[in-house]
Amino acid sequence: MNIENLDIVKELISEKENGQVEFKETTGQLERGMETLCAFLNGKGGTVMFGVTDKGKIIGQDVSDKTKREIAEAINRLEPITAVQISYVPIPDSEKKVIVFHVDESSLDRPFCYKGRAYQRTESVTSIMPQEVYNQLLMQRGGNYGWEAVVNPELLIENLDENAIMGAVRGGIRGGRLPETTISEDIPTILEKMDLLHNGKLNNAAAVLFGHKCYGYPQCLLRMARFKGTTKEEFWDNQRIQGNIFKLLDAAMAFFFKHLSLSGKIEGLHREEELSVPYKALRECCINAYAHRSYHHPGSSVSIAIYDDRIEITNSGTFPPDMSMERLLSLHDSRPHNPIIANVLYKSTILESWGRGIKLMIDECRRVGIPDPEFHADSGFIWVIFRYTRTTVGQDPTVTQQLPNSYPTVSEQVEKIVGIIADRTLSTKEIMDLIGLKDKGNLLELYLYPAIRQELVVPLYPDKPNHPRQKYRLTDKGKGLLQQ
Repeated sequence: MNIENLDIVKELISEKENGQVEFKETTGQLERGMETLCAFLNGKGGTVMFGVTDKGKIIGQDVSDKTKREIAEAINRLEPITAVQISYVPIPDSEKKVIVFHVDESSLDRPFCYKGRAYQRTESVTSIMPQEVYNQLLMQRGGNYGWEAVVNPELLIENLDENAIMGAVRGGIRGGRLPETTISEDIPTILEKMDLLHNGKLNNAAAVLFGHKCYGYPQCLLRMARFKGTTKEEFWDNQRIQGNIFKLLDAAMAFFFKHLSLSGKIEGLHREEELSVPYKALRECCINAYAHRSYHHPGSSVSIAIYDDRIEITNSGTFPPDMSMERLLSLHDSRPHNPIIANVLYKSTILESWGRGIKLMIDECRRVGIPDPEFHADSGFIWVIFRYTRTTVGQDPTVTQQLPNSYPTVSEQVEKIVGIIADRTLSTKEIMDLIGLKDKGNLLELYLYPAIRQELVVPLYPDKPNHPRQKYRLTDKGKGLLQQ
């Protein structure tokens, strides 16, 4: 819309101040005028005129070089950068002019901010935009960005897993990323400090991180399959698990240990175990999938597919549009799609570092002599392929397939539970807290049952496995392993 003469100005004035027109007497009110212009950008566009009284009388104003500099500086404070049409309409028989700012509708670029703050227009009133409205506009602009910050008024603190929250806190304290005083704070305070609770309301990130039986989040889903051969024609195992990130991470790693081969080599008196693909590489890939995926589609999920020759881990999302693959494969700055979720995972030491996940995966694969992982993105999905042989390349392997209920070697998990119990007698809850596990099923399947089968750990009530005071201690054989 070109406003080149006084007739157009008069036509706009005749509409009076409304949702798309604002009058200001002089650029002494430039700040308020820019806030209104920002509000117009967040709506259907509009016009701000300087040199017109609030009654609609044209009075004009002097326009100096200083005035033009101040206008240019003010417009540069709009974010994101956008086109503003500026007109200086002369008044007949006068040195004064009407200064007109006009912006068209820019719905694809909303929300806009002026000096870091967003505004909205309701009828003829400009006001600060509420956080929830800002988040909604942000999601519309970026597809998924901002979904994690959207408040869910139906989500309650009792819908969250307190054990998962406190487990994250303990991990953060152990890793030096949270102060020790955090452990003594109540749950609402902890959630507020994690940016998960605002004004008594939880956001979507809280459900993704710590949700417990949250039926409104079908996208918090992990799909896992072990296929026979190298195609999807037939599978041996197929699982679907729903829950928070911590539960899904435990489940993913349990699935890898169940279906991948363990190869070992002797280093001195110790036997070192390796999965077909290094544990750290798989874990880092899964963490990145959970932290950076697009959650706004209810039907989306993370999927793990294991074949005879490869593993494919897929999640909904995209790589940053302005970041080349070459840069992604090297050290780079981290710009997570879900900064709230990523920050909590970092503080709890689940996410080890910023911008180094891909390099860690590559380094781990090279360490054991398998091909570098392949990174692909298309149609709103990212998938990583780890290729391997049935035995780990570069070692002298004695392969043990980790089928259900078969643990003939002392795995890393068994060694860990032996070290945790030591000279104590502990319940399953105490063991889970000390290890940092959130899912009891994973504790039993990967840690406790294998240790019992190998006669390293024994229950106090072996004939009553569900005894209410059931606890576990080391056997003499377990104590021998601990000493070794």
